[in-house]
Amino acid sequence: MYIYYILAVLMVGLDQWTKILTVNNIELYETVEFIPGVLSWTYIQNDGAAWSILEGQMWFFYIVTSIVLVVLVYNMQKYGKGDRLFSWALTFILAGTIGNFIDRLRLQYVVDMVKLEFINFPIFNLADSLLSVGVVLLVIYVFADERKEKKKKQTG
Repeated sequence: MYIYYILAVLMVGLDQWTKILTVNNIELYETVEFIPGVLSWTYIQNDGAAWSILEGQMWFFYIVTSIVLVVLVYNMQKYGKGDRLFSWALTFILAGTIGNFIDRLRLQYVVDMVKLEFINFPIFNLADSLLSVGVVLLVIYVFADERKEKKKKQTG
């Protein structure tokens, strides 16, 4: 089980490293194009959630994030040992949550920088991607688990 915590720490480290590189090398609101029309790096400071929802409500993020972290660790400890997909999902969610929480505690905002040029999508960071991947894996796990249970009831 501890391997998942180690992986989460490594993911958080990578997230923080990309944010430090961004802050130290790109001016606020500056854009560096990587793949024209597809991907660029644009440094912004987001004091809200996705799409800048709840801007400036740091107390809300501190409370909710603290609760989410306790629930994640509890679930990893109690249920994560039995299923790799579930453990991976929680690991990604844990890493993403911690990555953005560190920013909020340290800076009072989250450093975002990845911009997809080909769609109208908010600028995001690695922690946001980790959260998204974790949620997708968790949804897959839930549906797969439901199918297993339904099959078990039909055959049993």
